[in-house]
Amino acid sequence: MSTTRDTAATGILHPGAMGATVAAACSGTVLWASDGRSEATCNRAADAGLTDAGDIESVVTAAEVVISVCPPHGALGLADTVADAGFKGCYVDANAVSPATARKIASRFDSFVDGGLIGPPAIRPGTTRLYLSGSDAARVAARFEGSMLEPRVLDGGGPGTASALKMAYASWTKGTSALLAAVAALAAAEGVADDLLTEWDLSLPGVAERLAGTAGEVAPKAWRWMGEMDEIAATFAQAGLPDGFHRAAGEVYRRLGSFKDSPGATVEEMLEALLR
Repeated sequence: MSTTRDTAATGILHPGAMGATVAAACSGTVLWASDGRSEATCNRAADAGLTDAGDIESVVTAAEVVISVCPPHGALGLADTVADAGFKGCYVDANAVSPATARKIASRFDSFVDGGLIGPPAIRPGTTRLYLSGSDAARVAARFEGSMLEPRVLDGGGPGTASALKMAYASWTKGTSALLAAVAALAAAEGVADDLLTEWDLSLPGVAERLAGTAGEVAPKAWRWMGEMDEIAATFAQAGLPDGFHRAAGEVYRRLGSFKDSPGATVEEMLEALLR
């Protein structure tokens, strides 16, 4: 890999389920670092057409823009690794972190763009948006124009603005999924699970189906959402609002951590894990 920085090249760290689709949507050469990554990650990178630079240091040397897409508990450490490697380009943190965490990361770089991903992995148009804030946000957004991933620049926003939007959005979507699972577990513990499902069908049609979706689709992702709930709780606290609900949501997802990489769970399996 050349040691000359390519102004068209973008580095992606690391191409997980979401990150691989972000990389695939990005124009120009997209680099990644296979060093220490799993076979599944290597396969995703290959499917997305990424160029393997070998290690993070090589990505940092070659790319003008580096985008971080990782579980929130790893965001600070990954940013430190990139900064310590001497990266002088534009660093984009697209992780589910609090505004305070985003600003802490921003302090490590001369050029920083705050990002917030909303929606599923970007495999169909119109489903997924990348919100961006910071002085270089428009330059980063241009790399995704016309792709499966819709870039949206938050005018006038700086470090922390895109993260604040992400925290507010996810506090509802992921927070209510945790609440629903906990409510169903309470009903099971008290022996009224079937009665609750009957009442939901009468007065809140669709809730039982959402519970099944929480088991099948959310439980396998719970290991990634534990840290996100902590970041959301910190965001609430920083705004002077109660943070206890999302601390509890984080505990719900911690109890579901055993479903990582599983094909999904039944409602019964999910409730058993919560009550164990």
